[in-house]
Amino acid sequence: MLSTRTARTLAWPILAAVVLAVCSAVPAAAQATQPSSDDGFLNFFRKTEVAGTFDTYFHYNFNEPVTGSKTPLRNFDFDHNQFSLALAELVLSKPSTDEDRVGFRFDFDYGPVTDWVHGADPEGAEVIKHLQQAYLSYLAPTGTGLSFDIGKFVTQHGAEVIEAKDNWNYSRSLLFSWAIPYYHMGFRVGYSPADALTLLASVSNGWNNVRDNNSQKTYGLQAIVAPAPGVSIIQNYMVGPEQTDNTDDIRHLADTTVTYTVNDRFAVMGNYDYGRDGIAGGAVSWQGIGLYAKAQATPTFAVIPRWEYYNDEDGFTTGAAQNLQEFTLTAEVKHSQGLIMRVEYRRDWSDVDFFTKNGVARDNQNTFSVGFVYAFSTRQ
Repeated sequence: MLSTRTARTLAWPILAAVVLAVCSAVPAAAQATQPSSDDGFLNFFRKTEVAGTFDTYFHYNFNEPVTGSKTPLRNFDFDHNQFSLALAELVLSKPSTDEDRVGFRFDFDYGPVTDWVHGADPEGAEVIKHLQQAYLSYLAPTGTGLSFDIGKFVTQHGAEVIEAKDNWNYSRSLLFSWAIPYYHMGFRVGYSPADALTLLASVSNGWNNVRDNNSQKTYGLQAIVAPAPGVSIIQNYMVGPEQTDNTDDIRHLADTTVTYTVNDRFAVMGNYDYGRDGIAGGAVSWQGIGLYAKAQATPTFAVIPRWEYYNDEDGFTTGAAQNLQEFTLTAEVKHSQGLIMRVEYRRDWSDVDFFTKNGVARDNQNTFSVGFVYAFSTRQ
């Protein structure tokens, strides 16, 4: 049995060791609860979605122009008789939410698509073509969904978008190609007063202008209504001067898109555009309608026909006064890992001899295209 003195002698070293262990553990625990710079870096990417797309195609025009030449009226998939890169895109985005009210989106683009989209910008395509979108967002802590964006963003008009993966067909419609703008540089505010209604208003430098080409701004309004299950109505209106150093002539654009998803197997969509602008003391106008249907035969295979009528009566957008029509039939195969293949036949025809074959003017063209699109996202 240990004496009292011996027990005390042994207790002091044990107590000292316990105190030292506790003291050394406190800083370590405090350090563990405080975020490090590495934690901030990782948290940024945990909140940020990384997405992207790669788009390539083969296109053949039966009017047989010179290989590599551009097929008339087409946007993006226009290089005849060759395999072509269309677009490579990388997207970084973080939505603004109730928990984190500041958001952003950056779309980094490379390829002929972005060259074409930015070809007429007064800023110069080489300066801004690799940033399709670049804007900051803020969700206000009031109301239901009051949000603000400032920067460069794609247009709210039309039934189709720049990225092929988000469209029903592979080739872009006449309305997308000739009736509406691609993008805007400015400020927009959105608000959702009800689940079935979203409103948006914008002010921008104009159509496809990072740098304004006159001293006035362009204003836009949008209403998205869901009046019944499966039904979506999007109404847009935009107004402002768009001609260089000219604030007297005002451009108007009204754009309507209606979509009805009948069920998982079948959906229809319609798009109507009307544009008007002043020029040389007079006025020019253009208008058109597009009708779509999508039959999803299986989860991986769909058939999508599209028909359009486009009236460019003054030749303001296409370069010839004409009435155009086009019919497109697309077969789509989707892979579960993000790969999409679309095989497409398209016929364009006009009431004037707008096209040529072997040097002879003619009123129509027929084309065949195969597009391969790969899309990915860290949120999927």
